[in-house]
Amino acid sequence: MPLIGWVIILLALGLIVGSLFLLRDSANTMHISEEKMKKIQARKAEVEAEESAEDREDWP
Repeated sequence: MPLIGWVIILLALGLIVGSLFLLRDSANTMHISEEKMKKIQARKAEVEAEESAEDREDWP
């Protein structure tokens, strides 16, 4: 394989690995305000209560 082929392969691998590292580093940096977090937790509790009520209704 000519030298330019190896350069292109190495460049492609470098871009893939670099983008994966960038994705890993930015994965958990989503900042949510306290107000939104309280709304999310309240809605989650509401949904869980509805699901548990539905599960109790299904019991014979």
